[in-house]
Amino acid sequence: MEALTSYFTSTHEWVYIMRIIIAAICGGCIGLEREHRLKNAGIRTHILVAMAASLMVIVSKYGFFDVVIYNSIQLDASRIASSVVQAIGFIGAGVIFVRKDNVIGVTTAAGLWGTVGIGIAIGAGLYITGITVSFLMIFIQFMMHYKKISFSHAITGYVTLIPNDSTIPISDMGSVFKDHKLTVKTMRAEKTEDGLIISANLIFDRTLPIETQVEKLEEIGKVLNIDISIYG
Repeated sequence: MEALTSYFTSTHEWVYIMRIIIAAICGGCIGLEREHRLKNAGIRTHILVAMAASLMVIVSKYGFFDVVIYNSIQLDASRIASSVVQAIGFIGAGVIFVRKDNVIGVTTAAGLWGTVGIGIAIGAGLYITGITVSFLMIFIQFMMHYKKISFSHAITGYVTLIPNDSTIPISDMGSVFKDHKLTVKTMRAEKTEDGLIISANLIFDRTLPIETQVEKLEEIGKVLNIDISIYG
């Protein structure tokens, strides 16, 4: 019995790892399409979610093999994994919030979900699988976040400015940005004592110098604030 258990928890783990890698590739392909469309959940988020989902299914299916057959004990140990997966949803939702019309924390939530899967895997005795997925997730996060690897040619920026021409109708401000080759994602207008203040979420071209794009904004009006970041 022990030999059979050892066989399923060591030799087959390399097959499990291959399944997780394939899931990551599939998730990355989906995320690539989403990132090209400038969605908040891009390639990193989809890879992490796909890997975590694959890991949890493997743990639920194979991780409790030794418990179920040991001394003819009949039980559904996978219910524990199911409960943990459901519970992590509350924590994941807590780290996702909106800042300046951008949803941030999605990748963090996916990472938390994947971390739960790793904990379940190691707790079930799938040490090689859990440790390997840990390194894979760290590698993906490092390479695609800290090294700024992206398959999109755009980044999102939040800009606040006062138009030079205060007589321009608010409804025409979108065309003004477009004439300067700036893409508006969302835009708000507010009338104050200083005049009309425009707050816009813009899409900047990653291939152009940021100074050049800021100059385009200064042609439209006085820039009060500019915050250019990569979200997701």
